[in-house]
Amino acid sequence: MNAPSPAAASVTIAIVNAGVSDPSSTRLLADRIAQKTVDTLRESGTPATVRSIDLGPLATDIAQGIVTGMLNPKVQSAMELLASADAVIAATPVYKAGISGLFKSFADLIDNDLLIARPVVLAATGGSARHAMVVDEQLRPLFAFLRAIPMPTSLYAAPEDWGSTDLGKRIARAAQELSVLLRSGAGRQIADGNWGGYQHQFGGNATRAERSLEDVDFDTDLMRLATGKSALPRGGERADAH
Repeated sequence: MNAPSPAAASVTIAIVNAGVSDPSSTRLLADRIAQKTVDTLRESGTPATVRSIDLGPLATDIAQGIVTGMLNPKVQSAMELLASADAVIAATPVYKAGISGLFKSFADLIDNDLLIARPVVLAATGGSARHAMVVDEQLRPLFAFLRAIPMPTSLYAAPEDWGSTDLGKRIARAAQELSVLLRSGAGRQIADGNWGGYQHQFGGNATRAERSLEDVDFDTDLMRLATGKSALPRGGERADAH
């Protein structure tokens, strides 16, 4: 008699939605991607939950964070949600051939190590098909800088796309890509296996920030001075070197 298979671990998907209208086409696109991903995961026996970060209500708080360099409790809570998620759906409206300033401002507050090897679906909406390349020209480099793992299929929806079956097919493709990566655990394996090799923000919001002390190089001039020791003499050689 075969033993029952262990239950698959539940995964959490975080939506970052920069849409500000109500109803919002950006939020609608993100929700469709999330639902398709959840359905695809459940078909393979992996339970999933979706949590949302709506940036519109946080606009003033985000601006305050940009100016002061300090995160208030609302933005801090959003960062903690983002840090705890197994995957992200990043969705922004396009204005004047660029991603939303609100979305970019929020991204500017994200610690550089918060999304290391995190699977991300990139999505945008706009009033014209002329903006379709904004996702790959602006969102993809942004998340590459954050060392996330953007899915091969990015999504853009103009008004004429909502009635097209092609949009549904692209959503299904992106959801399948995200589901495969989540089930494999590849992102977490990459982060776990290489965590010490990345630069980290000490005391930041990354879920592994508690291990950051192990990754700090105390054998530098700055850290020696900070701990009351002398810096290396000019030339970079220790005084006791032969």
